[in-house]
Amino acid sequence: MFYKILVRPLLFIFSPEQAHNLTFSLLRLIFKIPGASAIAELFYSKKNKRLERDLFGIRFPNPVGLAAGFDKNASLVDEFSHFGFGFIEIGTVTPKPQPGNSKPRLFRLPEDGGLINRMGFNNKGVDEVVKSLKERNSNIIIGGNIGKNKITPNEDAERDYEICFESLFDYVDYFVVNVSSPNTPNLRQLQEKEPLEKLLKRLQTRNLNKKKPKPILLKIAPDLTDEQLMDIIDIMKETKIAGVIATNTTISREGLLTDNNIVSEMGPGGLSGKPVKKRSTEVIKFLKENSHNSFPVIGVGGIMSPADAIEKLKAGADLIQVYTGFIYEGPSLIKKINKQILKTFTNS
Repeated sequence: MFYKILVRPLLFIFSPEQAHNLTFSLLRLIFKIPGASAIAELFYSKKNKRLERDLFGIRFPNPVGLAAGFDKNASLVDEFSHFGFGFIEIGTVTPKPQPGNSKPRLFRLPEDGGLINRMGFNNKGVDEVVKSLKERNSNIIIGGNIGKNKITPNEDAERDYEICFESLFDYVDYFVVNVSSPNTPNLRQLQEKEPLEKLLKRLQTRNLNKKKPKPILLKIAPDLTDEQLMDIIDIMKETKIAGVIATNTTISREGLLTDNNIVSEMGPGGLSGKPVKKRSTEVIKFLKENSHNSFPVIGVGGIMSPADAIEKLKAGADLIQVYTGFIYEGPSLIKKINKQILKTFTNS
């Protein structure tokens, strides 16, 4: 309640991107105070053996992760590790640094519990991210979400993904191939069956040549048709990558409570949060049922409460991730979800 009554109203005075940057600055300062880490763990962590999950060769301490896009440059991995997450996904990381799209590029829809972003893979580049990961002290599980630079044409995209894969390999526990962001021109064309299969096979070949291969996952859009989702299932069989993250943000604006004129003024971008919850869950269920549960799925999209998290898990998600819910509900959401998971699935 402290977050929603005091912290969130203060942060929401600022623009979303200013609030994000301010939060990062404050967390850096707070966690320099002796004892701050222990206090955060006490308030926000829920540790229980029954929360642990074994997936693609990794033991996750609990199934709730921080989705990609929040800590793009892995700059606060240690700090976020004290908020009860079972894992953190950094990125999206590109080979070269890029500023992303022009501002403003992040917008709140409070009536809908949503965000619209067109950040455009703004990040410091893979070399700087590697530096940050080398300096971290926590042993929290890290996923590396990788993409291509905006200036790289699609025909050369494989090279960008390979550069990120090789550079991050020793510093992350799993990889996520992001071809589903709506904010890099033509990126979603790489979700088509032929180019996607080619990209994933190329990465998997590199992966299997390693002494200890790392799991590679694919992050998909919620806007795919059932036919395209069946293609994804075929691609999973063909490439034998580890799993799918369902889903990224949506380009749909259907059913929003926010005034249409306000939404139009915000412009293009990916919509996250509560408005994408239903479709995200449908995609998870479709993939699980039509693949006969043949690969793991990490569910993300509109998890704003413990009930939303349970809905994703019951639809078939093996793990879940939060992003927009973390912004609207605060860090206590993670502990609440884990407590509800114990109550629902283990009668604890």
